[in-house]
Amino acid sequence: MAADPAVPDEDCVLCPPLRFRLNTIAGLPGRDAVLAEDDGFFLIPDLAPLAEGHLLLVASAHLPCAGALDPDLWDRAIAWRDTVGRLYRRAYGDSELLLLEHGPATPQGGGACVDHFHWHLLPGASGVRAVLIRDRLDGVPASHAVLSGRFRAGRSYLLVEEAGVATVHPGDGVPGQYLRRATATALGLPGPWRWQEVFALDENRRRFLSTLNTLRAAAGDNGLAA
Repeated sequence: MAADPAVPDEDCVLCPPLRFRLNTIAGLPGRDAVLAEDDGFFLIPDLAPLAEGHLLLVASAHLPCAGALDPDLWDRAIAWRDTVGRLYRRAYGDSELLLLEHGPATPQGGGACVDHFHWHLLPGASGVRAVLIRDRLDGVPASHAVLSGRFRAGRSYLLVEEAGVATVHPGDGVPGQYLRRATATALGLPGPWRWQEVFALDENRRRFLSTLNTLRAAAGDNGLAA
């Protein structure tokens, strides 16, 4: 019998009681770094941001990926994405964003690192789709129906949205943290890109706190509303 998605997975780092534990290990704020939340999602800087402004949109319930969201939660996730675009415009002058998800169809499937819905959001970044195509991971137009179909069929997927165009690519058999590597390649980032290698470094902490402070200021006194 499938687990109840409303019940937290005690072994999941994005569920209580482990939620924010890695932030504590890195000496970073956890609960206090949540920029906004509702009963379905919360928004927080990525633990190891690849660039200034790198955020995670995380489901409050233990759901494996966007393909597992019901239509209402999907629509709400899209509303959150649009909210982040408006936040980026206020903070960085441009609402363009990069959205990434490595959706596992089975536990740890297709190299996925955490089996709990989370979208990576970065301001103004592009070029990741070209890396996937170079790696022979051709995509098709993405939609909730396409993601749900892949999830139900037991197929992992890679979701990429950049320049307002969303595509889904095959994810089975790709290495762990493949999308982080692809993003680092697209951005021309030097040095390590795996979050485990950088999340406790001083430079990473500075980028996390800069992201938090910049976007909190951009949100203003009224905060964010999806």
